[in-house]
Amino acid sequence: MKTQQSIPTTKVERSAKFVKTGFQIGGNYIKHYSKKLFNPGMDREQLNEDNATDIYKSLSELKGSALKIAQMLSMDKNILPKSYVDKFTQSQYNAPPLSGPLIVRTFTKNFGKTPEQIYDTFNLSSSNAASIGQVHQATLNGKKLAVKIQYPGVGDSISSDLKLVKPFAFRLLGMSERELNIYIKEVEERLLEETDYELEVRRSIQFSEDCKNLDHVVFPKYYPELSGKRIITMDWLDGLHLKEFLKTNPTQELRNKIGQALWDFYNFQQHELRAVHADPHPGNFMITPNEDLGVIDFGCIKELPNDFYYPFFSLISTDVINDRAKTIDAFRKLDMIHNDDTDDQVEFYYKAYKEMISLFAKPYISKVFDFSKTEFFEQLYLYGEKISKMPEFKQARGVKHFIYVNRTNFGLYQILHELKAVVNTDTYEPTLNR
Repeated sequence: MKTQQSIPTTKVERSAKFVKTGFQIGGNYIKHYSKKLFNPGMDREQLNEDNATDIYKSLSELKGSALKIAQMLSMDKNILPKSYVDKFTQSQYNAPPLSGPLIVRTFTKNFGKTPEQIYDTFNLSSSNAASIGQVHQATLNGKKLAVKIQYPGVGDSISSDLKLVKPFAFRLLGMSERELNIYIKEVEERLLEETDYELEVRRSIQFSEDCKNLDHVVFPKYYPELSGKRIITMDWLDGLHLKEFLKTNPTQELRNKIGQALWDFYNFQQHELRAVHADPHPGNFMITPNEDLGVIDFGCIKELPNDFYYPFFSLISTDVINDRAKTIDAFRKLDMIHNDDTDDQVEFYYKAYKEMISLFAKPYISKVFDFSKTEFFEQLYLYGEKISKMPEFKQARGVKHFIYVNRTNFGLYQILHELKAVVNTDTYEPTLNR
């Protein structure tokens, strides 16, 4: 893959990139409607394909929050046309890597030394390039290490980037401005944390320690003394990403084992730690040669406060959902039903959200769940598609915590679906006794 020699880091450079992409998209629309004059039956597939290619190319060159948004959208599969999802899914695994000189410059700026002065060996070609940083292989004292380097300017450009992403998000998501602002504010808070590599090292060590007794889940060791604001050094974990793993045609028994490890990893955190690894895209996990699940990134953590945890998990793990008054009370606490809603609105949102929660909770209410079943996912996507077209859902509903909690759980469901895993879902259950 061709390396990237520089990244637009100033507001003006990044803004110009977005403007250029906007012009390209405008050109794609003109092309599309010109062709439609001669072929009125033509669908929007080619237009979506062209737009997705242009937006992805632009976001992947800008890196950082711009590319992170693409990554998040690729996981919300019911929000975007298929061509966007297909293109943006690339951001889960790779983006154009930085060139050697740019990497050396990052090291000298952070440590006052080149990589060769710090490690015994350092491979200037990256093994993996994603949204916020890229990973290089190094060795020190006979140990194989993974060194994650943050792209220049990423942390400083988050707020301005998100403002620039807004017009694309309006067009792609069809959200109201208030809803989009809540979404973007929450994304901004998490992204600012993700670019703080010192925080990530502390969290990685803490979470690895907290989760060390989980079966078949392993973590690299982190080295704070070889890490800094823009660089993280950890042990290299050998293994295959999900896509590569599935190509090896694993047995159903192995799929179930990895799926169970993933389910336990997430639900132990949600219910025992009340904080969760909120970035469940396949690029953050490896299946090791010992057939364990390796977790290699703790950049995005979402804490679950009590005033969200109790009403939300009471809805999906108890019989509260069968009691209309208790359900409406929980919906009010979660801001899904507003105090100034009319009786008709209360009834409408009660029915709509009850249907949504009942669907979402299916894995939680049976002791064993088969994630290979496509009907469950079709129901989820159809429901998502249905409400995305309803004017009642154009206004903001629900507390901000839903953004990452939904993303986490749907991302988890999606990986388990790709694994076709059958999982015991009663291993770590919600703890609702105060």
